[in-house]
Amino acid sequence: MTTSAFIASLTTNSSLLALWGALLLHRLLPIPYQLHPLRIWHQVALLVATRVNHPHENYSQRSLAGYLAWALMWLTAFVLLLAISQLVWYPTLLQLTLLWLALDWHHTAHLSQQFNHAYSCNNKDQCRQLLAPHINRNTEVLSLLGLGKAGAETIILSYGRHVVGVLFWYAIGGGIAAILYRLAIGLARVWSPTRAQYAVFGYPAIRIAAILDIVPLRLLALLISCGRNSRTALQGLRQQGEHWHLPGPGWLLVATGHKLALSLGGPAIYNNIKMERPRLGGRITPSALHIAQIQQLITQRLYVWVVVESVLLYFFCGVL
Repeated sequence: MTTSAFIASLTTNSSLLALWGALLLHRLLPIPYQLHPLRIWHQVALLVATRVNHPHENYSQRSLAGYLAWALMWLTAFVLLLAISQLVWYPTLLQLTLLWLALDWHHTAHLSQQFNHAYSCNNKDQCRQLLAPHINRNTEVLSLLGLGKAGAETIILSYGRHVVGVLFWYAIGGGIAAILYRLAIGLARVWSPTRAQYAVFGYPAIRIAAILDIVPLRLLALLISCGRNSRTALQGLRQQGEHWHLPGPGWLLVATGHKLALSLGGPAIYNNIKMERPRLGGRITPSALHIAQIQQLITQRLYVWVVVESVLLYFFCGVL
């Protein structure tokens, strides 16, 4: 293939152009967390829950309400996106925009840098303030070491879901699939059963998110396991991979924990109730140095992921 033919094949691959365009736009023009349109989705989800989630009802009724509420919101978004895709003149631009909205690479990296700085300065108040919007557990009762472990887990899972999960579903179904995945993850976050009012109502959203997560997060876990300490990481996956309550995040935490010999998981307090969680990974409690190592490790693997996905989209002519 000549150089001109190769360039022509790139310019006609709309999936690849949308991927690179979205990554570049996300790099140059990231959406501030406070202004992100997905925050509107979260607010709507809370309003819907207040209407249909009734704690006095029995288990089956609350579970059914959870499934129906999830279907109402997600299928409505799905239908609207399909309708919009039929009306736009430039489908590639739509897919680029949807992927740009779904990605959250920049904010996760910024959170990692801010948290690492606060953690290295032993600033517990700032660490709690940074983590509070991203986790459901009580940050006020966490010690500095507990904040380090919570921060490490938050950064790892945020990269997994908000970057790799989005890119994986983009490769499967384009920008629509990517944004629908983020919407599903958002519902699982807002209606998390760790919040007392969603103890039953939120299980459907968690189960669906777990299904959507299992392939991309496990692929990322295997990618993280490659290289130095690969044997230890793979052995950890065999021993602890199925211990976590969610299969995708469990593999990701185990692979990272064993790769860097970090202690992750363990008991956590939600709504002033102590919940037992399996202990994963190694024996070292995460420090500021380890937070930086997590950032570096996952960032390197994300670049590899982008390259591999680009090659696959090039050879398989994309999904658009």
